[in-house]
Amino acid sequence: MNVVLPPRVVAGDRVRLVSPASFPGEEELTESVRVLEGWGLVVEVGAHALDRHGYLAGRDEDRLADLDAAYRDPGVRAVFATRGGAGAYRIAHTVDFAVVRADPKPLVGFSDITDLHLALWRHCRVAGVHGSLASSRSAASTRSLLMETGPAVLHRDPAALTAAVRVDGVTTGNVVGGHLGTIAWSVGTGLLDLDGAILFLEAPRAVGLGHVDRQLTQLIRSGSLRGLRGVALGRFPGFEDYTDRDWTVLDVLRDRLELLDVPVLGGLDAGHGDAPLSLALGPIAVLDADAGTLTVGPAVS
Repeated sequence: MNVVLPPRVVAGDRVRLVSPASFPGEEELTESVRVLEGWGLVVEVGAHALDRHGYLAGRDEDRLADLDAAYRDPGVRAVFATRGGAGAYRIAHTVDFAVVRADPKPLVGFSDITDLHLALWRHCRVAGVHGSLASSRSAASTRSLLMETGPAVLHRDPAALTAAVRVDGVTTGNVVGGHLGTIAWSVGTGLLDLDGAILFLEAPRAVGLGHVDRQLTQLIRSGSLRGLRGVALGRFPGFEDYTDRDWTVLDVLRDRLELLDVPVLGGLDAGHGDAPLSLALGPIAVLDADAGTLTVGPAVS
């Protein structure tokens, strides 16, 4: 499936930090600005990035306005979400997709920002980055995806929890996905388009095993996984020592994913938790469960 690769980000480019979901702390925002300026970029902050409305970064219309403004400004070459949290699902369906298609630029974010990644893939086929600037390792990984044009190879980490989940085989497809719960809750919203995709899944333990089971079952029974080419599993932090009546999250993942009859590669070091790697969303990738690698094409051109 075709993917639109935005131009790579270069030193001197303007980039913008926006808050489509929850609001960051002022220190967190300052640190993000410092990191990006360290890459030689000119950093701007959306007008409503620090607004507060309950757990949201201000009103829906203001968060959407900041996001659309970043895409409408031809001088802005990448858009960074200050954080995830909650609220991107409220505005994902009303993004000005015509403007995104006219001037594609990468969106960087994860967790609740998964909704925006799904929307931009569904309506624009524009590549983005599941990642953050929250640690030096994560920032370096994000920088590489935005400022370099080579493929990235993620290897199965034998010590990772999900490395024990594997269905042999080799497959090719566009990488789509992110936070499992957000993807499952997107069923019925018109955002999911996984035909021909390698589905990337990660999740922290904010819920029990039954919730993970329900989320995967909802995706299966809704028909959302028709045409799926493979599954890549990232981090599931918090589940390491968690059991429910002798089952672990590995039992749930195997029980649900083996039904799909596609290659499954676990153990990728991307997702929530300390210093994860970033992952390009949208580009064509080769998933080799036998070799334990996910080779993802460049996120930028």
